[in-house]
Amino acid sequence: MIKPVYYPSKESIRNSPMSEFLEWLEERVGERFGTYEALHRWSVENYEMFWQLLLEYAPIRQSEYPSAILNSSDMFQAKWFTGSKLNFAETLLRVRSDKIAIVSHRENEKVVRISYNELYEYVSSAANCLRKIGVKKGDRVAGVISNIPETVVMMLAVTSLGAVWSSSSPEFGETAILDRFEQIEPLLLVGQKEYSYNGKIFNIEEKIRNVRNKIPSVKKIIWTEKYFDFRKQDIQSDSIIADDEILFQNIISEPAGILEYYHIEFNDPLYIMYSSGTTGKPKCIVHGAGGTLLQHFKELHLHSSVTESSKILFFTTCGWMMWNWLVSSLMLGAEVHLYDGSPVYPNTKKLWDIAESEKLTHLGISPKFLSLCREDHLNIAETHRLDNLQMILSTGAPLTENYYYYIYDSIKKNIHISSISGGTDIISCFMLGNPLSPVFPGEIQGPGLGMAVEVWDNFYRPVYHRQGELICVKSFPSMPIGFWGENGWMKYFDAYFSYYDNVWRHGDYIEQTPTGGFLVYGRSDTTLNPGGVRIGTAEIYNVLEGIPEITDSLLSSVPEGDDIKVCLFLVLKVGMKLDDGFADQIKQKIKKALSPRHIPSYVFQVSDIPRTINGKKVEIAVSRILQKMEVTNQDSIVNRECLEEFHKIAGLIKKA
Repeated sequence: MIKPVYYPSKESIRNSPMSEFLEWLEERVGERFGTYEALHRWSVENYEMFWQLLLEYAPIRQSEYPSAILNSSDMFQAKWFTGSKLNFAETLLRVRSDKIAIVSHRENEKVVRISYNELYEYVSSAANCLRKIGVKKGDRVAGVISNIPETVVMMLAVTSLGAVWSSSSPEFGETAILDRFEQIEPLLLVGQKEYSYNGKIFNIEEKIRNVRNKIPSVKKIIWTEKYFDFRKQDIQSDSIIADDEILFQNIISEPAGILEYYHIEFNDPLYIMYSSGTTGKPKCIVHGAGGTLLQHFKELHLHSSVTESSKILFFTTCGWMMWNWLVSSLMLGAEVHLYDGSPVYPNTKKLWDIAESEKLTHLGISPKFLSLCREDHLNIAETHRLDNLQMILSTGAPLTENYYYYIYDSIKKNIHISSISGGTDIISCFMLGNPLSPVFPGEIQGPGLGMAVEVWDNFYRPVYHRQGELICVKSFPSMPIGFWGENGWMKYFDAYFSYYDNVWRHGDYIEQTPTGGFLVYGRSDTTLNPGGVRIGTAEIYNVLEGIPEITDSLLSSVPEGDDIKVCLFLVLKVGMKLDDGFADQIKQKIKKALSPRHIPSYVFQVSDIPRTINGKKVEIAVSRILQKMEVTNQDSIVNRECLEEFHKIAGLIKKA
């Protein structure tokens, strides 16, 4: 039996927000739960009552209360809390004090600190300006902008008016930005002229102007400066701007006054987010205001123990849902730390330096970042004091067993590791941590409250302790309210409901373990099928991570005759060359750890692995290259120049 690597103490369990909620819930429903497993089971068996009581418990301000909890048993048609009216920004700005709300860390710049009172005033000023421009309920405002305070201010100002916010990372190319924003026809474009990454300054002013000129709906550009420290004396009210362009500092110099919130329906649009767009135009996923608030409250407060005393940083860009998730911590009165730039500039200690100096309680990272720390042989436990750090959150890729041991051996022994998995599709998590249960190496602790997660095989049957599709059999409030644009409803149905009848198929390949936790094996649409046996890529990645000569890897497959051949691409340490002997060693390790079926047919050395801006491996794009198919929208791949290597390798495989 696998042993836990972390046990929560009795004191931490007793003082956790999850325990407080459990006690409150037990009094309301007259039942005793005792364990997280019992609580979760009740929450899915009584899912309408659970979400109703959670809405009552959460600090979500409603001007009108729901007339119905759930309108339909048809999952595709389901709408929650009809009649409820609220404003997203009002809940995030409910704390009014001089307590610090936002701390901004940027490469080679001073740290900026903004209090809750100051944030309210900036948002109020910006909202007044936007109202004068004509922004109203339902209008879209799109940002090509970094993870900086200006982004938070603009998002809150836009949503305070009942309008819709959508953002894209400044690293995206012009085509990738257009593919997203052309579909939603924004009224305004928010952009920055320069951004810094890995110590280099990138000027994107021309790119943003080109985007603006190609989207007729855009009436004005709001520009942020490269660096703005929010001091009133820095605001230049006489700045020269074109009639159709405005400087951010002029927007927040507007008189503040009382912020007037426009209340919208629970299921009215709040955010528009996008699928990765590596194999076609990105799908525009629309998320509702109420579902986003309710789910984020549950995940941040109950599952992650974020409170008003918390200091949380999650490394993310504004094109990834983790930014939206992070910023929702404001509703809890937490101190939200924003990081803009490379997480390893000037070195891999950077985020750990911030965690120590700022006394962070929560730090969100990725397996890729941990691999870089491990490659640099960092022993943070010896060099840093992380006494305040309570939780390390990880997502973006499966957090395999090796990383759990690395964290406990080299970062901090007594810390809660919370591996989380969900996605942009639901702007939240299906599976994540909880403060009541032990942590097992390589496993996500369990499903989120109210999330009826099951694992199914190809015959529509639930399976246990073996791999299958991630299925959710009951609706939940943070499901998308649809896809934007022409045929949006059909695209939404096809994406999640066309495979199984009336249940959500997420597209992840997972396994529920005997402990009740979950293993994630990667996207089911990139699952390998040699000899008809389904193999999740994460299984093989887990073996490769234990081979010190390998710094990065990617798995794909190519059809040959009536079968599928597995292809393994490796990035090796500087100066190393892949030879037949080393390739055979790798194959034998995979065979011993897994099975002969897992052994790749082809092993190639490459200089780099294609990734999205958020650090995710682009397995689908490589698969398309190997099958001689076009890879569209390559702008979403930050290092797309490396794809040329894969095109050359595809030619070699064909000749072989």
